[in-house]
Amino acid sequence: MAQSRLRLPRFLNNIASPSSLSMKMMWAGLTITAVFILVATLSPAMQAWGWLQNPTEALINPIHEPPSGNYWFGTSRSGYDVFSRTLFASRAAWQVVILATALSLFIGVPLGLVSGYLGGKLDRVLLFLMDTIYTLPGLLLSLTLAFVVGKGVLNAAIALSISYIPQYYRVVRNHTVSVKTELFVEAARAMGADTWTVLSRYLFLNVIQSVPVLFALNAADAILTLGGLGFLGLGLPEATPEWGHDLRLALDALPTGIWWTALFPGLAMTLMVVGLSLVGEGLNEFVNPRLRNQQ
Repeated sequence: MAQSRLRLPRFLNNIASPSSLSMKMMWAGLTITAVFILVATLSPAMQAWGWLQNPTEALINPIHEPPSGNYWFGTSRSGYDVFSRTLFASRAAWQVVILATALSLFIGVPLGLVSGYLGGKLDRVLLFLMDTIYTLPGLLLSLTLAFVVGKGVLNAAIALSISYIPQYYRVVRNHTVSVKTELFVEAARAMGADTWTVLSRYLFLNVIQSVPVLFALNAADAILTLGGLGFLGLGLPEATPEWGHDLRLALDALPTGIWWTALFPGLAMTLMVVGLSLVGEGLNEFVNPRLRNQQ
């Protein structure tokens, strides 16, 4: 008797055998993202083992040493080891990005649910407020808030999150408005379910399909915005390794042929943004059946 093969769900088959270009790109993005997560997690341990120098100690190395066996990414004009600062900067970037996207998600999703379900004056007020924030340039809004709240990981996360809250609100609110008229929601109301039960049990899981995609794309955008804040001196404290801040310090040395102090931080930032963007595009294929059918 022949044994029947175990069949996986369609989306698991797409992951296990990525035949489409989007799936291959998502796997590439996941690999890049996993490398940066691993680097951010292991950087303190590598410093404790003596594999990395202290990224905050200046003038412990010759200045402007080119990349070599002793200094893989060279040194800066302050004597920092560029390799060490580039790796440690990924740790600071992840801390800010995760905090910023989590704050915007935890604020925007509940507001979108309540606004879309209840409607009325509350919906109109929140919609007007979110549309007003959404029309402002994200970088300009983050710069203003960063100037007000000051430097620091939490402060930078707050400055970044304010521009992402309207995106989660709009996506969840629009899905809630379309789903709340479905028969299963009407049946839950007829059976006496209160507002909290309807929102948490019947609507929540049906309106957040696009949130993971938005989360990944916002994380990629937050990396660039954080780099812009650091470049302008409004991001993290100067003692904290950060790609944007290091790029600003590297500008003065570029005309003299000192290219490595700008290349490696800029390349790390670019790779991290590309990895998160590819993950977001791949996730978009899962939540959008039309894109899967077009492959």
